[in-house]
Amino acid sequence: EDPAMILRIDMASQVPIYVQLRNEIVRGIARGEFAVGESLPTVRQLAADLGGNTMTVSKAYQALKAEGFLETDRRHGATVCRAGDPNGVFREKLAEELELLIAEAKLKGVPREEFFSLCTAAFAGMEG
Repeated sequence: EDPAMILRIDMASQVPIYVQLRNEIVRGIARGEFAVGESLPTVRQLAADLGGNTMTVSKAYQALKAEGFLETDRRHGATVCRAGDPNGVFREKLAEELELLIAEAKLKGVPREEFFSLCTAAFAGMEG
């Protein structure tokens, strides 16, 4: 399947395009749309497919590489890799972001059980 077709980018969104692109690729990997070892399009190719800017795609790829989701090299471009969390940095970030989401949900009147069922549904969506 063409990666540009999987990636849903909203040009009118307040969220920067490179962040949307990073997030969509992470979701795609989690859902199995991009397999470990699979090559992603070159920066130039993906920018052309999305009708975007090469700097934007490059920034997204750099973020994904820094987070351990992609490996890059000059000959093969970007390749999906298995992202570990050897020093627990991600778990710390997860705890902080979850705490903020829970605070916002609580302030907006979302009951605990509904929050957990939303989490369960989101997790199930990543499992195919």
